[in-house]
Amino acid sequence: MKPAISLLTLLLCSITACAQRPTANNHNHGTPEPDPMVEQDWAKQRLAKSPRHQEWVKIKNGTREVNSFVVYPENKNKATAVVVIHEIFGMSDWVQSLTDQLAEAGYVAIAPDLLSGMGPNGGGTSSLDRAAVGQAIRDLPPDQITADLNAVADYVSKLPASNGKVVVTGYCWGGGQSFRYATNNPNIKAAFVFYGAAPMKPDGEILQEALEQIKAPVYGFYAGNDARINATLTKTSVAMAELKKKFEPVTYEGAGHGFMRAGDAPEPDKSTADYEKALEAWKANKKARDEAWVRWKKLLAAI
Repeated sequence: MKPAISLLTLLLCSITACAQRPTANNHNHGTPEPDPMVEQDWAKQRLAKSPRHQEWVKIKNGTREVNSFVVYPENKNKATAVVVIHEIFGMSDWVQSLTDQLAEAGYVAIAPDLLSGMGPNGGGTSSLDRAAVGQAIRDLPPDQITADLNAVADYVSKLPASNGKVVVTGYCWGGGQSFRYATNNPNIKAAFVFYGAAPMKPDGEILQEALEQIKAPVYGFYAGNDARINATLTKTSVAMAELKKKFEPVTYEGAGHGFMRAGDAPEPDKSTADYEKALEAWKANKKARDEAWVRWKKLLAAI
């Protein structure tokens, strides 16, 4: 792995995770393409075997209720809380499994379904089909996203198991939202951005006035084979440096967009189409995922 260096273009996620277009408030637009990784029985099975306490809670944001998945660590002492922002696919099995893995690492982890109340009969992600999930996420009001995350961060910071410190993380669409949330909440202790871009204007220029509001360090995790996301990083690094804001991006060479999820999946079997190619990609993604976890846990432990 090495520090990320790239050229500037607009933010567009690849087929492996999402399609987005950055706007002035980083309210990324796009419709996800079909992805067999979204329904992950392997993630569901691992979650079911977890010994940790898991629960769903409804968190009030004005008249809204944000359905959120919380997992508690098996710790003696109070722990830092991690707010997990899902991909453009919404509240998937993998997002819940990742939340559990954070608790396994010793943190109070909470993943809000930001599509809560946006589906039929007030449902969330599970009430929508694939195309409708993409459309619903594309239509989410930026101020609602911020208010939902504020309510979730406030809730988790006050749990008896929490030490009051809150960090945020996100993936693809959620990666961009985690960067954006760092501009909106001065109280978070860190933002961990996985293959997401900084807030940008419609023309692709960095939203400098938003970055000026950042108080916490921002740590980036990027894939080597993800040119369209990485194309935003040089300008982001320059802007953050000029503003004297801490931004530490790392690129994991050989990995593809969405490597935290793809590298978490089981090794492909020999019946997989283009098996050798799929195996090579899986190995690169798993290596990146494992290295990213080591880095991430080291950074979390220092908070």
